[in-house]
Amino acid sequence: MPNIYVIRKKIKKFNKSISVSGDKSISIRWVLFASLAKGISRATNLLMSDDVLASIEAIKKLGIKTEINKNECLIFGKGIEGYKYKKNITINAKNSGTLGRLILGLLVNSPHKIKIIGDKSLSKRDFKRIADPLKKFGAKIKLKKNKTLPLEIIGSKNLKPINFTEDKGSAQCKSAVIFAGMRSKGSTLIKAKKSRNHTEILCSHLKLPIEVKKQKKYDKIRINKINNFKPINYKIPSDISSSAFFITLAALTKNSILTIKKVNINNSRVGIISILKKMGVKINFKNIRIYKGEKIADIKVKSPKMLKSFNCPSKLNSSAIDEFLLIFLVAAKAKGVSFFKDLSELNQKESPRLKWGQRILNLMGVKTITTNNSIKIFGNPELNINKKIIIKNYLKDHRVFMTSVVAGLSFGGYWYIHDKNSVKTSFPNFLKIMNKFKN
Repeated sequence: MPNIYVIRKKIKKFNKSISVSGDKSISIRWVLFASLAKGISRATNLLMSDDVLASIEAIKKLGIKTEINKNECLIFGKGIEGYKYKKNITINAKNSGTLGRLILGLLVNSPHKIKIIGDKSLSKRDFKRIADPLKKFGAKIKLKKNKTLPLEIIGSKNLKPINFTEDKGSAQCKSAVIFAGMRSKGSTLIKAKKSRNHTEILCSHLKLPIEVKKQKKYDKIRINKINNFKPINYKIPSDISSSAFFITLAALTKNSILTIKKVNINNSRVGIISILKKMGVKINFKNIRIYKGEKIADIKVKSPKMLKSFNCPSKLNSSAIDEFLLIFLVAAKAKGVSFFKDLSELNQKESPRLKWGQRILNLMGVKTITTNNSIKIFGNPELNINKKIIIKNYLKDHRVFMTSVVAGLSFGGYWYIHDKNSVKTSFPNFLKIMNKFKN
């Protein structure tokens, strides 16, 4: 069983301090920004996952030289107009929606057709949501069945700025439009539902012509055409989404304490922290500091004596969108009934994650009531599993795999989780770190 991860017993209480891999969202964005800068950009602690490596391969196809050493990546940017748009380029985004969508915003002025492809999972995801606004700039985009990959894009020399309303809370679509706006004369205006804002922060740090006005439910963003900017050297902070698996493990393991060092706690990413604290988990930020506009801290977690159920307000969804499978596990052990709504965006991820959240809980013996965008979870504080559970055929969604590992180690049972290589997408050393917790 070379590609199956087997769990035969749950872990015991622990008191540990760990570090996790570099932030995936920032790593991909750094690669793309560095490819536009004029000069050599350096990054340390860059996440060396399949998604980030695919981003590096993408800019290499556009004529950008890169070097990867032991713990450092160099990108030799040629400036905002430095890409070489050769004929018949195909860019493979693999499993990365972030790369697949964001890079389209950088290709809107390509004089030649460029093809974007992805793996089986990415090829099921909606790309019409980003093709539509990019067409308004002047790009020509052809999609499979007018919605999915593979797609073909041909840019325009005369890009027109646009007004765009992003109402799904998709940072990927918002960021792609920001990138396209950088190449267009005049001002592109975006009214964007709250979502992660790493692109805007990097723009501000680089002193690019971007203006962000924050409102209660939306941000109003103005971006103008940019000129060349200096290289960006970056020590990538640890990923809050990767940290979340170990935070959840600590929350579900009685009498446990965990510290995770140097984690990015960007306000648009810490929904899971807000939700778990409401459910009784003791979480504190230590050594808070600002680095290149991003908030960094050590996270300390103490497991509670009893977890409380939670009726989650929709306003927390976008800042916890990648962590809901884990939040569902915590709700499974909480006292009472938890309710999560307006989660249709979960099914726009690598797999239909809302359905997989329900499936995992049901296999564990947890009662749920679901609709196409909500789930009600009937918690059981005494839940203890002693049966065989098999997880497979989940489109190799890395978060389904890692969530299943946390479930098995927290609740017990005999777990056979297929496609363990899926972790290479976002967190290659996940199992290496997790094995430190096994007794």
